[in-house]
Parts: sequence; C-alpha cells; structure tokens
Amino acid sequence: MIFSVGGEEEADMTRGWFSTFSRQIFVLVPCILVSCCYSLSIKENPILMGLEGYAMAPDISPGGEPQPFLPSLAPSPLTPFTNNTVPTLSGLCMLNFSAVENLMRVTATDCWASFAPYLANVVCCPQFDATLVILMGQSSKNSGVLALNSTHSRHCLSDVEKILVSQGANETLPSICSVHSANLTGATCPVIDVAEFESSVDTSRLLSACEKIDPVKECCDQVCGNAILDAARKISLSGSSLDDCKSIVLRWLASKLDPSSANSVLRGLSSCNLNKVCPLDFPNITKVAAECEGPINNRTACCKAMDSYTSWLQRQSFLTNLQALNCAAMLGMKLQKANVSKNLYNLCHVNLRDFSIQVVSQASGCLLPSLPSDATFDKSSGISIICDLNDNIAAPWPSSSLEPVSSCNKTNKIPALPSPTSAQSGIHIENFMFLLLFASLLFLKMPP
Repeated sequence: MIFSVGGEEEADMTRGWFSTFSRQIFVLVPCILVSCCYSLSIKENPILMGLEGYAMAPDISPGGEPQPFLPSLAPSPLTPFTNNTVPTLSGLCMLNFSAVENLMRVTATDCWASFAPYLANVVCCPQFDATLVILMGQSSKNSGVLALNSTHSRHCLSDVEKILVSQGANETLPSICSVHSANLTGATCPVIDVAEFESSVDTSRLLSACEKIDPVKECCDQVCGNAILDAARKISLSGSSLDDCKSIVLRWLASKLDPSSANSVLRGLSSCNLNKVCPLDFPNITKVAAECEGPINNRTACCKAMDSYTSWLQRQSFLTNLQALNCAAMLGMKLQKANVSKNLYNLCHVNLRDFSIQVVSQASGCLLPSLPSDATFDKSSGISIICDLNDNIAAPWPSSSLEPVSSCNKTNKIPALPSPTSAQSGIHIENFMFLLLFASLLFLKMPP
C-alpha cells in the first residue's frame, strides 16, 4: 500500500495554506499499488478539493469531527530537497562537514520538516544523534580531540542545524530530539584527547567488539555495548558521568570506522534501547475505567470510550512493532489497576497497529520494523518509509502467564509478534514490507 507526501506540483499552493494555521491540520491519501496525489477541497481550504469522490476517504459530516489520522504533511517543505539552499554558516566551526555529507542528507530526509515529530523516537532522533557522533569522531582525526569547548559547540550545533534545514529538515530539530550544544562537549568526562584516550583504553578489544555488529544479536549479547561500557569506566573518574564518557568512546569508535559503517553500528545500538520502551504519553484513563470496570453492562459504551482513548494515542508517534507490544502491555496494566478486569483488547478488537499513527480510516496503522530503518526521498513520489505489518495483529492483554516482551527469545523470529487474527492467509510479518508514502490529504485533529 502506497501513500505519498507531496509532489512538486502542489508545493506552491500548499505553502501559503500551511502558513496560515498555528494548529496544523494534516491530510493524507491512500493509493494502492500506484503513486497518486489527489487535490482535496473542504470549504475554508481551497487547496483541498475532491475528497467526496474518493471511495477510501473518511466520511466526515459538515459538523462532524475528523478522524485522528496521520499527518501526512503538505508537500511545500519538499522544496529544499528539489532546490537546496546554501546555508550561511558561522565560519567559527572547524568540524569536517564534508566527511559526513551523505549522512547529513540521510538525516535531513529522516527528519523532514513537519514529518520529524512523528518519526522522532524511531527514525529521526536516532539518526540525528548518530550523525553528530560521527561528525565529532571524523573531525577528531584532524583536531586530535573528541570534544568541543562550550563556545565552539554552540557555533557547530547551529551550523549543523542550518545545513540540515537547508536540505529540508525540521527547523526545530535540536528541540525535537533534545539535543543541546553541551552534547558536543566532553561534559564531565575527563578524557577528551585522542592520544590520552588510546593510552587508557584497550582500543583493539573495543574495535574488535564494535567494528561490525548484528543488531539482533547485539541487543541480546551486548558484546559491543559491554566493551563501550568498560572503556567508559576506564576514562571516567568518581565524579564524572559514565554516560558522558560513553559519548567520548562512541566518538572515538566513529573515528576508526568509515561513516557508513559507524552509522550502522550506532543505529543498531540505539535500536536496542528504543525497542525496550513505549514512547507514548498515556492520558488519564478515568473515562475508560468508568465505562469498562467490573462487569461490563454496556459493551458499546465501553468500546466507544476505548476507541476514543486509542484515537489520542494514534496522534503521537510512529512505533516499531516491539514498541507497540510494550505500549499494549503498559496500557493494559494501567487499566487493570483501574479495576478493569475484562480483556478490552479482545472485547473491543484493539490491535497492535492501533497504538501507532493511523494512515487510513479503516484501522490501517503503520508499525515500523524493530531493526533500524530510514525514510527515503524521491523527487516524483516524495518521502517514503517502510512499514512491516500487513494484518490485524491482536494486542496481547497483560496476564500473569504473559512473558515479557523480548526479542531475545531464541524460539521466536524477529519481530516477535503474536499470530494474525485475520482469517486471511496474508504474508508473514517478517517477510512482508510495504512502502508508505505520505500525501497531503487526510485530516489530523491535534489534541488541545
């Protein structure tokens, strides 16, 4: 199934429309097997034309509220991709930007304009973080140091941001990813000199453990992760943060690998951490509990409350399939603590993809692969990402017999997901991938 974000034809028309809204409303159109882009028309917005004739579009009455669908963001921010601007840099940053030129383009695509907040935790920020580490590491080959002082770090982060924005990235990327100029310094780690680092650490062991990793095995065995931790301990003092020294270790490692290999290692390491958590914020569950606690007298009211609740979750972020499992477990436990004893996921047909951004009104959510992935850009079709879920996978309701979510179960393939509930044969999740290209055609009502 293909969805598209933009195309060059609508760029000028859309740019003005988006600038008039402080609270953005995004639209998206589904296209099957072919790349297509529809013009929509909805009263106040002349840019939106023809929705009524589209069979798969949501049924929205004039006074009705739109369904909470994914941002597929207007195409105007694509302009920087097709006509790159030349950023005005500070001239005070000595980092070797040419060494990470390709990675900067990847990062700009992964963190594309208004798309970035929705891919932040899974794709954008892990790639942005990796690019900064590699930039510091590659630059240390000439400078001999693995960190900047506070003054230079401010100039350099500003320059990085300008370069990325000139290539289409979100203008508030450091804020979205919680990156500050201090991230380019040594912070509390006492060792930032390359020569001192190499005399203090078993660099051959570190390089052997981390020069190439299998993301699946690494998340379980942590061979590289443990080597990084050991090296960080050797250069840290009692008063220094181990995390600060781990950053120095990663920069040194990035200096010894080519940028592409370093990026694969860093993204693989970050995927181990992000797949252990649920990045969603859960609103108060009082209304759901009120309708669904104890013996459920009104199933319709209960499931309506549950559907309303999950619709808010669907406006937050893309998730990996393993993150969706974590989120299902977290919400289930919250409901159980609120005296909800029935399996609401089964009762109300809640699926794993119901926790992620929705791309079609008919319960078609997008779960990203648990392994690192990137967005891609094509001038004719726009930005695309890969989803790896093609069927309704039932969300597991927490129970005492339910094993914790783990990708290290040797009897399971990655991603470790429950079996499809659909009667359709379908394709196995681990073997199925479909492109999702976002277009500007489907309303997203942002939470207040």
